[in-house]
Amino acid sequence: MNDNTGNEYQEFDLEDILKEFGDDSREEAPAQEPELQSSPEPAREQPLSEPAVTEPQPEPAALDARQQETAEPEEAPDDPDPAGEAVPEGDTIRFDPAAAEQAAQSQTDGADAQEPEQMTQNQSAQELPADRLKPAFEVEEEFIPAPSLFTSRSRLKELKKKLVSGPEKRYYELSEQGTGRLQVALLVTALIAALGAGILGMSAMELIPDNRPKLVIFSQILFMMISALMGVQLMIDSVADIFKGRFTVNALVTLTFIACMADGAMCLKELRVPCCAAFSLEMAMALWGRLQHRNTELGQLDTMRKAVRLTGIRRVKNYCDGKDGFLRGEGQVEDFMDSYDKQSGPQIIQSIYAGIAFAACAAIAVVAGLRSGFSVALQIFSTSLLVAVPATFFVSLTRPMAILETRLHMVGTVLCGWQGVKGLKGKAFFPVFDQDLFPQGSTKINGVKFYGDEDPIDVVSYTASLLSAAGGGLTTVFKNLMDNRGGQLQTVESFQRYVGGGIGGEIHGMPVLLGSMQFLEDMGVAIPEGTMVSQAVYVAIDGELAAVYAISYAKMRSAAAGLVALCGFRKVTPVMLCGDFMLTEDFLRAKFNVRTKRVLFPQKEQRSQMSKAEPDPQAPVLAITTRPELVSSAYAITGAGALRTACTLGLAIHILGGILGVLIMLALAVIGNTDLLTPTNVLLYQLIWGVPGLLVTEWTRVL
Repeated sequence: MNDNTGNEYQEFDLEDILKEFGDDSREEAPAQEPELQSSPEPAREQPLSEPAVTEPQPEPAALDARQQETAEPEEAPDDPDPAGEAVPEGDTIRFDPAAAEQAAQSQTDGADAQEPEQMTQNQSAQELPADRLKPAFEVEEEFIPAPSLFTSRSRLKELKKKLVSGPEKRYYELSEQGTGRLQVALLVTALIAALGAGILGMSAMELIPDNRPKLVIFSQILFMMISALMGVQLMIDSVADIFKGRFTVNALVTLTFIACMADGAMCLKELRVPCCAAFSLEMAMALWGRLQHRNTELGQLDTMRKAVRLTGIRRVKNYCDGKDGFLRGEGQVEDFMDSYDKQSGPQIIQSIYAGIAFAACAAIAVVAGLRSGFSVALQIFSTSLLVAVPATFFVSLTRPMAILETRLHMVGTVLCGWQGVKGLKGKAFFPVFDQDLFPQGSTKINGVKFYGDEDPIDVVSYTASLLSAAGGGLTTVFKNLMDNRGGQLQTVESFQRYVGGGIGGEIHGMPVLLGSMQFLEDMGVAIPEGTMVSQAVYVAIDGELAAVYAISYAKMRSAAAGLVALCGFRKVTPVMLCGDFMLTEDFLRAKFNVRTKRVLFPQKEQRSQMSKAEPDPQAPVLAITTRPELVSSAYAITGAGALRTACTLGLAIHILGGILGVLIMLALAVIGNTDLLTPTNVLLYQLIWGVPGLLVTEWTRVL
C-alpha cells in the first residue's frame, strides 16, 4: 500500500506480528525504553512501560482471542497504527495523548489494587521517579471528597422535589386565587361601614329631617346588602362548613345577615332604623381576618419553597436539671405540611363559643317573643347576634399570627401549626454553640507576636493542636494559619479546661497553656509589660510566654438579635456550650450588651453531656428554620410564646364582651323594653370592645 509521498507500507496481521516478536516478547519490553525516551512526550508515556504500575498481562491464549475479535482486516483504516487497534503491551507503544491519559488512569487504579509486596522501595526509586507519581497522587486526592459532594447534591435534589410537590404547589394555587379581590372587598366594606356610621351619627344629632326616616332606613339596608355582596364568598364557604359539621364565626355572621335582613323588612313597616352599620363593621372585620389568614399561609409557603436546608426544633425531656430543652436537628417537609393548616385550639374554642352564642341568642328571642310579640323577638334576635360577637373577634386569632409571620418570614422560620406553638411553651433550656454567636468568617487573627526561643512554626502548631482538641470557632482560623506556615497538628495529652477560661495539655512532654492574660498570670506565667491586648489568645509553653495572637470577633446582627431575644424571654434559659474559651460571661456582656444573669455556663462534665444530647427523631417537630442563624431559632421560640399569649388574651376579652352583651339582651328581653336597642348604641358597643381586642393582637409585634 502506498501513501501520497510514494513510500510503500507493508500490511501485517496480528499473526505475523506474533511470529516476528515471539511469545516471549513481553520479557523484552525494557529494551524498548530508548525509543520511549526519544519520543515527543516521554513524561506522559513513561508509566505505560514500567512493570511496577502496569496491570497483569493476560495469558497468550486469551490475548490471541481478544486480538482476533478486535482486529478485522476488512474494517481497518489506511493508517498502519489506528487508534482503536489492540497492540500487545510492552511491544509497541503509541503516543496518542488521549489514549495515554486513559491508560495512565487505569494503571494507577491497578497499582493501588496490588499488594505492597509487589513493589519494593528499590524498584520505586530506580524504575519510577517520585515526580512521575505526583499526577496519580493528585488525582486520588481530588477524588476523595466526591462521595460527600454527591450525597449532598442528592439530598438537596430530594428536598427540592418534596418542596416543589408540597409547599410550592400549594403556594401557586393560592397565588392564582390572589388577594386582590379580598383587598378590594375589604376596602369597599370598610367604606360602607364608615358611611353607615356617619349617617347614624347625623341621625343621632338630628341633622337629618324628621320627615325623611325612610331615607335613613333604605340607606342602612342598602349598605348592609352591599357589605354582604362583598363577603358573599365568605358566607358561601361558611355554609359549606356547616354542612361539614363545623360551625364557625363566619357561619354566625351569615346567620346574622339573614336576621338583620328580616328585621330590616320589619323596620320599613315600623319606620325604625335597623342595626345595619354594626353588621357592615362585622363583615369588614371578617374579610380582614380572611385576608390575614391567606397572607400568613402564603408567607409560610414562600419561606418553605425557597429553602435549601431544613432544621427542625424538637423538645427533649429532662435535658438539664429536670427541665426540658429545645434541640435542633434535621427537619422534613412533611413536618410542616401535615400540621400548618390544621384547626388550632383557639379556633376550636372560637367555634364552640359561636355555636353557644347562637343558641343563647335564639333562646333570648323566644323569651322576647313570648312576652312582647314577633316584632320585638326579631329585633332582639338580630341585635343579640351583633353584640354576642364583638367585631374584632374575627381578627383576634388571625392578626397576631399575621404580625408574627411577617417577622418569622424575614429570618426564614415557620411554626408547625398550633402543635408547634403548644410544644414551645413552658420553661426550657436552649443550647448555644460557637457558630451561633460567631459564624464562619466572623473571627480572624489581626496579628501575632512571638516570645522566647521556641520556633514560631512549632508555636503555631501547638496552638492549633490544643484548639483542635478543645473545638470551637478558633479551630479553623488557627488551622489555616498553621497550614500557611507549614506546620502540622501534634498529639495532645492530658487535655483539660480550666475554670478561669483557659485550656491546657501536654505536647511532646511539655505543658502548653492557652487563655487570656489574666488566666496565664493566675497560672504563674510571667507576662512582659506592654503585651496587654483586649481580645487576644496568650500561649505559654513550658511555663514561659510563647506568643500572643490578637483576635477579632465581628458582631453579627443575627447573632445579637437572637441572643437578646433569648435573654429577654423569661421562660427560656440559654446554655453556652461553646468550645471557644474566649466566650466568657464578661465577654458576652460587653460584646452583645445583654444581661448574662440568666445565661447558664455549665462545667466541663455537664457541658460535654449536654453537647452530645440529640433530639428523638420520633418527637414532633415544633418549628422549622431554613437558615443557620441564631435569630431564626430564637424568634421561633419567643414568637410562639407571644402568639399563645395574644390568642389566649384575645379570646378571653372578646368572649367576655360577648357574654356581657348577651346578658344585657336577656335583661331587655325579660323587661320587654327596646328603647336602648338603637343602632348607635349597638355600634358603640362594638367599637368599645374593639379597642382592647386590637391592642391585644399587637402582642406579637414585640418578641
